[in-house]
Amino acid sequence: MKSEGWIDVQIRTAVDAAELLGMLSDPVIQGGWEENGVVHLYWPKPQWSMEARARLNSILQGLDPDASTGSDIRVEELPDQDWNRQWVQSVRPIRIGRRIVIRPSWEPVALQAGDIEIVLDPKQAFGTGHHATTRMLLEWLEDLVHGGESVLDVGAGSGILAMVALRLGAVSALGVECDPVAVDCARAYATENGFGDNLEFRCGTLEEIDRQGQLRPDLVLANLDRQTLLRLCDVLAQYLSHGARLLLSGILLDQEQEIVGAFSKVGAMLAQRREQDGWVGLELLMMESCEGVGA
Repeated sequence: MKSEGWIDVQIRTAVDAAELLGMLSDPVIQGGWEENGVVHLYWPKPQWSMEARARLNSILQGLDPDASTGSDIRVEELPDQDWNRQWVQSVRPIRIGRRIVIRPSWEPVALQAGDIEIVLDPKQAFGTGHHATTRMLLEWLEDLVHGGESVLDVGAGSGILAMVALRLGAVSALGVECDPVAVDCARAYATENGFGDNLEFRCGTLEEIDRQGQLRPDLVLANLDRQTLLRLCDVLAQYLSHGARLLLSGILLDQEQEIVGAFSKVGAMLAQRREQDGWVGLELLMMESCEGVGA
Protein backbone atom coordinates (compact mmCIF):
# COMPACT_ATOMS: atom_id res chain seq x y z
CA MET A 1 0.00 0.00 0.00
CA LYS A 2 1.41 3.38 -0.97
CA SER A 3 2.12 5.80 1.87
CA GLU A 4 0.47 9.23 1.80
CA GLY A 5 3.67 10.89 3.03
CA TRP A 6 5.06 11.99 6.36
CA ILE A 7 4.94 14.88 8.79
CA ASP A 8 8.29 16.03 10.19
CA VAL A 9 7.56 17.75 13.51
CA GLN A 10 10.58 19.78 14.61
CA ILE A 11 10.75 20.85 18.26
CA ARG A 12 13.41 23.15 19.67
CA THR A 13 13.79 21.75 23.19
CA ALA A 14 16.35 20.58 25.73
CA VAL A 15 14.29 17.39 26.24
CA ASP A 16 15.87 14.17 24.94
CA ALA A 17 14.12 12.64 21.92
CA ALA A 18 13.87 9.30 23.74
CA GLU A 19 12.21 10.91 26.76
CA LEU A 20 9.73 12.77 24.56
CA LEU A 21 8.88 9.62 22.58
CA GLY A 22 8.36 7.69 25.78
CA MET A 23 6.00 10.31 27.20
CA LEU A 24 4.00 10.54 23.96
CA SER A 25 3.73 6.73 23.85
CA ASP A 26 2.18 6.98 20.38
CA PRO A 27 2.70 3.82 18.28
CA VAL A 28 2.07 5.67 15.01
CA ILE A 29 5.24 7.77 15.40
CA GLN A 30 7.75 6.14 13.08
CA GLY A 31 10.99 7.61 14.36
CA GLY A 32 12.67 10.37 16.25
CA TRP A 33 16.11 11.91 16.50
CA GLU A 34 17.85 15.03 17.76
CA GLU A 35 20.28 17.36 16.01
CA ASN A 36 21.64 20.70 17.21
CA GLY A 37 18.98 21.12 19.88
CA VAL A 38 16.07 20.24 17.58
CA VAL A 39 14.10 17.01 18.04
CA HIS A 40 12.52 15.59 14.86
CA LEU A 41 9.50 13.31 15.21
CA TYR A 42 7.84 11.61 12.22
CA TRP A 43 4.12 10.94 11.95
CA PRO A 44 2.43 9.31 8.93
CA LYS A 45 0.53 12.19 7.35
CA PRO A 46 -2.98 10.74 7.93
CA GLN A 47 -2.26 10.33 11.66
CA TRP A 48 -1.08 13.89 12.29
CA SER A 49 -3.92 16.03 13.66
CA MET A 50 -4.72 19.02 15.82
CA GLU A 51 -5.28 16.55 18.66
CA ALA A 52 -1.77 15.13 18.22
CA ARG A 53 -0.31 18.63 18.23
CA ALA A 54 -2.31 19.62 21.32
CA ARG A 55 -1.06 16.54 23.17
CA LEU A 56 2.53 17.32 22.17
CA ASN A 57 2.06 20.92 23.37
CA SER A 58 0.64 19.72 26.68
CA ILE A 59 3.58 17.35 27.33
CA LEU A 60 6.16 20.01 26.44
CA GLN A 61 4.41 22.51 28.71
CA GLY A 62 4.48 19.97 31.54
CA LEU A 63 8.20 19.40 31.08
CA ASP A 64 8.98 23.13 30.97
CA PRO A 65 6.13 25.40 32.15
CA ASP A 66 8.10 28.54 31.20
CA ALA A 67 8.61 27.49 27.55
CA SER A 68 6.54 29.09 24.79
CA THR A 69 5.87 25.72 23.16
CA GLY A 70 3.75 26.97 20.26
CA SER A 71 6.59 28.97 18.74
CA ASP A 72 9.07 26.14 19.33
CA ILE A 73 7.26 23.65 17.05
CA ARG A 74 7.67 23.61 13.28
CA VAL A 75 5.75 21.19 11.04
CA GLU A 76 6.82 20.15 7.53
CA GLU A 77 5.35 17.66 5.07
CA LEU A 78 7.72 15.13 3.52
CA PRO A 79 7.09 12.68 0.65
CA ASP A 80 8.22 9.08 1.22
CA GLN A 81 11.54 9.46 -0.53
CA ASP A 82 12.55 12.51 1.49
CA TRP A 83 11.56 10.87 4.79
CA ASN A 84 13.56 7.74 4.03
CA ARG A 85 16.60 9.82 3.14
CA GLN A 86 16.26 11.98 6.26
CA TRP A 87 15.88 8.93 8.52
CA VAL A 88 18.88 7.10 7.08
CA GLN A 89 21.02 10.24 7.21
CA SER A 90 20.06 10.87 10.83
CA VAL A 91 21.55 7.58 12.00
CA ARG A 92 25.28 7.64 11.41
CA PRO A 93 28.11 5.52 12.85
CA ILE A 94 29.57 7.20 15.92
CA ARG A 95 32.70 6.60 17.96
CA ILE A 96 32.37 7.29 21.67
CA GLY A 97 35.22 7.39 24.14
CA ARG A 98 38.33 5.41 23.29
CA ARG A 99 36.89 2.24 21.77
CA ILE A 100 33.09 2.22 21.53
CA VAL A 101 31.59 2.15 18.04
CA ILE A 102 27.83 2.31 17.44
CA ARG A 103 26.61 1.95 13.88
CA PRO A 104 23.54 1.13 11.81
CA SER A 105 23.65 -2.19 9.95
CA TRP A 106 23.74 -0.50 6.55
CA GLU A 107 27.01 1.32 7.21
CA PRO A 108 30.06 -0.84 8.10
CA VAL A 109 32.98 0.71 9.98
CA ALA A 110 36.66 -0.22 9.92
CA LEU A 111 37.36 -1.23 13.51
CA GLN A 112 40.65 -0.65 15.28
CA ALA A 113 42.32 -3.09 17.64
CA GLY A 114 40.39 -3.23 20.90
CA ASP A 115 37.24 -1.60 19.54
CA ILE A 116 33.86 -2.86 20.65
CA GLU A 117 30.91 -2.57 18.29
CA ILE A 118 27.16 -2.37 18.75
CA VAL A 119 24.90 -2.52 15.67
CA LEU A 120 21.76 -0.46 16.19
CA ASP A 121 19.07 0.27 13.60
CA PRO A 122 16.81 2.66 15.51
CA LYS A 123 13.12 1.89 15.18
CA GLN A 124 12.47 4.79 17.53
CA ALA A 125 15.01 7.03 19.29
CA PHE A 126 15.29 5.13 22.56
CA GLY A 127 18.90 6.03 23.22
CA THR A 128 21.20 5.50 20.24
CA GLY A 129 24.27 7.02 21.86
CA HIS A 130 24.01 10.30 19.98
CA HIS A 131 22.66 12.33 22.89
CA ALA A 132 25.05 13.83 25.47
CA THR A 133 23.25 12.14 28.38
CA THR A 134 23.96 8.71 26.88
CA ARG A 135 27.46 9.56 25.63
CA MET A 136 28.62 10.62 29.08
CA LEU A 137 27.60 7.32 30.63
CA LEU A 138 29.14 5.28 27.80
CA GLU A 139 32.45 7.12 28.24
CA TRP A 140 32.25 6.58 32.00
CA LEU A 141 31.66 2.85 31.54
CA GLU A 142 35.05 2.60 29.81
CA ASP A 143 36.66 3.80 33.03
CA LEU A 144 34.55 1.86 35.53
CA VAL A 145 34.04 -1.58 33.98
CA HIS A 146 37.14 -3.68 34.62
CA GLY A 147 35.59 -7.13 34.23
CA GLY A 148 33.14 -9.32 36.16
CA GLU A 149 30.68 -6.61 37.24
CA SER A 150 26.91 -6.99 37.40
CA VAL A 151 25.06 -3.98 35.99
CA LEU A 152 21.56 -2.63 36.59
CA ASP A 153 20.33 -0.15 33.95
CA VAL A 154 17.24 1.74 35.13
CA GLY A 155 15.30 3.28 32.25
CA ALA A 156 17.18 1.12 29.78
CA GLY A 157 15.64 2.48 26.58
CA SER A 158 17.38 0.79 23.65
CA GLY A 159 19.62 -1.18 26.03
CA ILE A 160 22.73 0.48 24.64
CA LEU A 161 24.29 1.07 28.08
CA ALA A 162 23.77 -2.51 29.20
CA MET A 163 25.09 -3.91 25.91
CA VAL A 164 28.23 -1.76 25.98
CA ALA A 165 28.87 -2.68 29.64
CA LEU A 166 28.85 -6.36 28.68
CA ARG A 167 31.14 -5.79 25.71
CA LEU A 168 33.55 -4.00 28.08
CA GLY A 169 33.67 -7.02 30.39
CA ALA A 170 30.68 -6.92 32.75
CA VAL A 171 29.42 -10.43 33.48
CA SER A 172 25.68 -9.69 33.55
CA ALA A 173 23.27 -6.82 32.92
CA LEU A 174 19.61 -6.26 33.71
CA GLY A 175 17.74 -3.46 31.95
CA VAL A 176 14.56 -2.14 33.58
CA GLU A 177 12.20 -0.14 31.36
CA CYS A 178 8.53 0.77 31.82
CA ASP A 179 7.85 1.39 28.11
CA PRO A 180 6.89 -1.93 26.45
CA VAL A 181 7.80 -0.66 22.96
CA ALA A 182 11.31 0.19 24.15
CA VAL A 183 11.62 -3.23 25.83
CA ASP A 184 10.68 -4.99 22.60
CA CYS A 185 13.26 -2.90 20.71
CA ALA A 186 15.96 -3.58 23.32
CA ARG A 187 15.36 -7.33 23.23
CA ALA A 188 15.56 -7.29 19.43
CA TYR A 189 18.84 -5.34 19.52
CA ALA A 190 20.26 -7.77 22.08
CA THR A 191 19.45 -10.71 19.83
CA GLU A 192 20.82 -8.97 16.73
CA ASN A 193 24.10 -8.28 18.56
CA GLY A 194 24.47 -11.87 19.73
CA PHE A 195 23.86 -11.45 23.47
CA GLY A 196 22.54 -14.38 25.45
CA ASP A 197 21.32 -15.08 28.98
CA ASN A 198 23.77 -12.60 30.50
CA LEU A 199 21.54 -9.75 29.24
CA GLU A 200 17.94 -9.42 30.36
CA PHE A 201 15.30 -6.73 29.91
CA ARG A 202 12.22 -6.55 32.13
CA CYS A 203 9.19 -4.34 31.56
CA GLY A 204 7.97 -2.40 34.59
CA THR A 205 9.11 0.08 37.19
CA LEU A 206 12.13 -0.56 39.38
CA GLU A 207 9.87 -0.79 42.41
CA GLU A 208 7.82 -3.54 40.73
CA ILE A 209 10.79 -5.53 39.46
CA ASP A 210 12.83 -5.45 42.68
CA ARG A 211 10.06 -5.34 45.26
CA GLN A 212 12.13 -7.09 47.93
CA GLY A 213 15.32 -5.16 47.23
CA GLN A 214 17.17 -8.38 46.48
CA LEU A 215 19.24 -7.26 43.48
CA ARG A 216 22.92 -6.76 44.24
CA PRO A 217 24.44 -4.93 41.24
CA ASP A 218 27.98 -3.57 41.32
CA LEU A 219 27.06 -0.69 39.04
CA VAL A 220 23.69 1.08 38.69
CA LEU A 221 22.99 3.32 35.68
CA ALA A 222 20.07 5.74 35.65
CA ASN A 223 19.71 8.00 32.62
CA LEU A 224 16.38 9.53 33.59
CA ASP A 225 14.60 12.86 33.84
CA ARG A 226 14.78 15.07 36.94
CA GLN A 227 11.33 14.14 38.25
CA THR A 228 11.98 10.39 38.01
CA LEU A 229 15.41 10.65 39.64
CA LEU A 230 13.91 12.55 42.57
CA ARG A 231 11.13 9.98 42.91
CA LEU A 232 13.60 7.08 42.87
CA CYS A 233 16.07 8.59 45.36
CA ASP A 234 15.39 6.11 48.15
CA VAL A 235 15.11 3.09 45.87
CA LEU A 236 18.40 3.82 44.08
CA ALA A 237 20.21 4.58 47.36
CA GLN A 238 19.46 1.06 48.65
CA TYR A 239 21.90 -0.36 46.10
CA LEU A 240 24.64 2.01 47.28
CA SER A 241 24.27 0.61 50.80
CA HIS A 242 25.35 -2.76 49.36
CA GLY A 243 28.48 -1.26 47.81
CA ALA A 244 27.25 -0.34 44.31
CA ARG A 245 28.33 2.72 42.36
CA LEU A 246 25.51 4.86 40.99
CA LEU A 247 25.81 6.84 37.77
CA LEU A 248 23.08 9.39 37.07
CA SER A 249 22.43 11.23 33.82
CA GLY A 250 19.59 13.16 32.16
CA ILE A 251 20.26 16.16 34.43
CA LEU A 252 20.39 19.72 33.15
CA LEU A 253 22.99 22.08 34.66
CA ASP A 254 20.41 24.05 36.62
CA GLN A 255 19.00 20.82 38.11
CA GLU A 256 22.33 19.52 39.43
CA GLN A 257 22.23 21.03 42.93
CA GLU A 258 18.67 19.86 43.52
CA ILE A 259 19.57 16.28 42.55
CA VAL A 260 22.79 16.24 44.60
CA GLY A 261 20.90 17.67 47.60
CA ALA A 262 18.11 15.11 47.36
CA PHE A 263 20.51 12.17 47.17
CA SER A 264 22.70 13.49 49.99
CA LYS A 265 19.63 13.34 52.27
CA VAL A 266 19.48 9.57 51.74
CA GLY A 267 23.22 9.10 52.37
CA ALA A 268 24.54 9.28 48.81
CA MET A 269 27.45 11.61 48.22
CA LEU A 270 28.90 13.03 45.03
CA ALA A 271 32.18 11.35 44.04
CA GLN A 272 32.63 12.68 40.50
CA ARG A 273 30.75 14.73 37.93
CA ARG A 274 30.95 15.19 34.17
CA GLU A 275 29.43 17.82 31.94
CA GLN A 276 28.59 17.82 28.24
CA ASP A 277 26.43 20.13 26.08
CA GLY A 278 24.61 21.58 29.08
CA TRP A 279 23.93 18.16 30.63
CA VAL A 280 25.51 16.74 33.79
CA GLY A 281 26.45 13.19 34.79
CA LEU A 282 26.99 12.31 38.44
CA GLU A 283 28.72 9.40 40.18
CA LEU A 284 27.39 8.77 43.67
CA LEU A 285 28.66 6.52 46.45
CA MET A 286 27.46 5.89 49.99
CA MET A 287 28.60 8.63 52.35
CA GLU A 288 31.06 6.47 54.28
CA SER A 289 32.61 5.28 50.99
CA CYS A 290 33.41 8.84 49.90
CA GLU A 291 35.97 9.83 52.50
CA GLY A 292 39.03 11.08 50.71
CA VAL A 293 37.32 11.07 47.28
CA GLY A 294 37.44 14.45 45.59
CA ALA A 295 34.40 15.81 43.80
